Amino acid sequence: MLPIPERVRTLAATSNVAKLSVDGAPSPARGGVDERGRPVLLVLPGEPLHGVREDAVAAVNLTAMRQLGTVTHPRGLIEVQGWAEPVPRDEARAAAIAVAALCPDENLFDALERFGAPDAARLLRLDVGQVVYLTGQESGLLDADDYLGAAPDPLTDVAERVLAHVNSSHRAQLAAGVSRQLGEPAGDVWLWELDSHGATVRADDSLIRFPWPTPARSGVCLETALRGLLCTC
Repeated sequence: MLPIPERVRTLAATSNVAKLSVDGAPSPARGGVDERGRPVLLVLPGEPLHGVREDAVAAVNLTAMRQLGTVTHPRGLIEVQGWAEPVPRDEARAAAIAVAALCPDENLFDALERFGAPDAARLLRLDVGQVVYLTGQESGLLDADDYLGAAPDPLTDVAERVLAHVNSSHRAQLAAGVSRQLGEPAGDVWLWELDSHGATVRADDSLIRFPWPTPARSGVCLETALRGLLCTC
């Protein structure tokens, strides 16, 4: 398995902002996650965070979901706790791109073009204090250093593309390969997670992990390792 900090960072990189609270009170939530794993928020005039002091305590809930057929399942829940701070002007464009990747909004143009104007939309981010996570059967707490010091799995982007392709076009082959590995029929099988250390399949309501003999170092290595699971010969 991926180390827990890396796993949580990987989930965060593919998560949506689901909920925001400011000083314990709910607030409109729209945003994304930057390259360091910090939640980045688009805040509009009139919303609680727009005119709030810079050290306001905030918590952002991130949800990583997996679409299996017509049903959406939660893969992980992450709550990033910390303090709201303005995104510096020289980092505003990158922050806007991070937000737009998950939450396209025309107000992002206002936040960039009228940066710093009192009545303009604002880009804020969380100065991370700690991170609470729940994923599968694992739950716990990461401090800021462990969370920010980790990085998402380097093959996340290609892994998500390959996973989507297998689930849409090769489920029968996947089920046959998993059944061969288990020595019995596996039931309703979907590819649940895919990373440089292995693959997790969802068979009916159970999650089964198949680690690679050695970590995959490239997209080609990842596809080669996965073919070993799919092969029924």
